[in-house]
Amino acid sequence: MSCKCVLKNKQMAPQLQAVTEPVWLGEGPHWDHNEQALYFVSIFDETIHKYVPETGKHTRSKLDGKPTFIIPIEGKKHHFVVGLDRLVVEIQWTGEDQTARLVRTVAEVDQDNPNNRFNDAKADPRGRLFAGTMGHEYEPGKFDLKKGSLYRIDPDGSVHRLESNIDISNGLCWDLQRSAFYFADSFEYTIRRYDYDVETGSIANAKTVFKYSDHGLEGIVDGMTIDTDGNLWVANFDGRQVLKIDPRGGKLLQKIPIPALQVTSVTFGGPDLDQLYVTSASMNRGEEQLPPCGSTFRLDGLEVKGHPNVNVRLQ
Repeated sequence: MSCKCVLKNKQMAPQLQAVTEPVWLGEGPHWDHNEQALYFVSIFDETIHKYVPETGKHTRSKLDGKPTFIIPIEGKKHHFVVGLDRLVVEIQWTGEDQTARLVRTVAEVDQDNPNNRFNDAKADPRGRLFAGTMGHEYEPGKFDLKKGSLYRIDPDGSVHRLESNIDISNGLCWDLQRSAFYFADSFEYTIRRYDYDVETGSIANAKTVFKYSDHGLEGIVDGMTIDTDGNLWVANFDGRQVLKIDPRGGKLLQKIPIPALQVTSVTFGGPDLDQLYVTSASMNRGEEQLPPCGSTFRLDGLEVKGHPNVNVRLQ
């Protein structure tokens, strides 16, 4: 796509470009550094997606269920873990249109809340899958509250519940230098920090490090990532922007406008990991969301770099 504009800011002048056509609910972007490709999902379209910047090629494949994340499996080319409703499944996909194949079910969660689904997930620095769920959305924007949980799924397939009583699991990123794990329960409008043990994958001592209300922000906390300086980049759903936050002091450093109301998630990518990919949605919740809403965008010129995304390790 060709939607380009320069955003004016006192600190920098990022360049914004819409790089894919709109989808219904774009989510879960994962930059594969080996493939130099971006993977993401469209939950309500029930599709997984691949975008290759070098060629501009954008492909997709439909699945039987709502995919919420797609992450490559370490050491298995063209194999991925995908959140499918309440299941973690392994799929095989060469990246061509409509060719994904279900291989096996890795894990099932929330058996006590069968209408739940996964919402966000990432692999931690050792390749363990951290995946969070949310309650049933019975009307657009209305959910069963406090039904979700946060899980860790180890390479042997064992499932460990780390948190419960969650509305909507979001965020998930790690700062190894500071032994920190960041997580958001979206309807709390806050970001939490946990102490993180890289050797065991355990988290402890949750504390709130950022509150939307302290900064006059509207909307909710959605997906986020972290740069090499330890600052968070946060999708502000219903806020038309991406936020740069210093979680160590709870400071809002920057607001970058995005031409979509429903900004859903972010990840660093590109050959030098200095481009920020931003997914969005085009859900009609009483107001039509016209293009470029629902597109995946790329921000250049941020003058920061991210960490490589980690693949999931499975036995």
